[in-house]
Amino acid sequence: MRIAIFTDTFAPDVNGVARTLKRFTDYLEENGYEYRVFAPVSTKESMFSSHIHRFTSLPFFLYPECRLALPNMLHVKAELQRFKPDLIHVATPFNIGICGLHYAKKLDIPIVGSYHTDFDHYLEYYDFQFLSKVLWKYMHWFHKPLRKIFVPSNETLEQLKRKGFSNLRIWGRGVECNLFHPNYYTEEIRHKYQINEKFILSYVGRLAPEKDIETLMKITSQLPKQIQEDVHWLIVGDGPSKEEMQKKAPDNMTFAGYLNGIDLAKVYTCSDLFIFPSPTETFGNVVLEALASGTPVIGANSGGVKNIVKPFETGYLCEPKNTDQFIQAIIHLLEDHSQRKKMGVAARNYALTQAWDHIFAGLLKEYEDAIIDEKHIRYA
Repeated sequence: MRIAIFTDTFAPDVNGVARTLKRFTDYLEENGYEYRVFAPVSTKESMFSSHIHRFTSLPFFLYPECRLALPNMLHVKAELQRFKPDLIHVATPFNIGICGLHYAKKLDIPIVGSYHTDFDHYLEYYDFQFLSKVLWKYMHWFHKPLRKIFVPSNETLEQLKRKGFSNLRIWGRGVECNLFHPNYYTEEIRHKYQINEKFILSYVGRLAPEKDIETLMKITSQLPKQIQEDVHWLIVGDGPSKEEMQKKAPDNMTFAGYLNGIDLAKVYTCSDLFIFPSPTETFGNVVLEALASGTPVIGANSGGVKNIVKPFETGYLCEPKNTDQFIQAIIHLLEDHSQRKKMGVAARNYALTQAWDHIFAGLLKEYEDAIIDEKHIRYA
């Protein structure tokens, strides 16, 4: 099976879509599948290879990490004719995705796609709610030709069903349990960031309005004084809200910037709790990474996160924007050491069932079915 992937974000970009697609292409390479990726030039050091074709791009205003590329259409067509893919997967609905859609129709190649980002919810955080109807009309147009639409969670699948989408399939997310685990030496992080407080609460993700950073900052400022004195906040990530957050940050908050690999894994492991108020996640990769590290999660009861966190077992789910609920959950778990530890064990055990290899094998089976279905339609 030869696979062509069209995406408006790819490694080394630092978002869930880019990281998932990079893991997938690594899996394809390790298992002998031929593939091509068509993606924008990254703002960071780009990864060029014979498998990856890059195009000049500009940042998308709602999500600068997702680029609006200017694909060389003749180059794309020539490469597709050389490569002869059995299937095209469009991962994003912007310029590169449209390019893939165009050539799938033109060259009669079966096409599937994936829905990763809930841009409709993003509009609320940037005061563009008036664009919602236009956005959904466009999304229907873009996704209508796709043989299958892959979504990362049941919550997202039900949302799209309500919006009139069909041919929906779950393509879940996995976690690298050999990287994210509870056995790192936690004092190393405490020494690195000069943390002396009893507890470490962490947040990992983009520092932007749609992650509900506002609620996070309210939580930090409204915790009872006796709890605040025992807590240190470790914030991992970057984004447009970082400067404003730093201005409002209490003395017990450290901004670690963007981290990955072992450096990131150690932050999860040293954390007593992972706090994630974002209500806009279609999945929530960082939540699963925290669970794999044996760290209970207190997250928003919304989006994909509600499908990962098991209330009272691996963490707590709070009403989005409900600062008081988040604070009460934090207080309860910090004061109950045994329950916190029990949740950490359950979190790790759950994460061990979420292997990437199993998930990617399932996706390839869906690809095969889509190709067979297309042939049946074509020759019927």
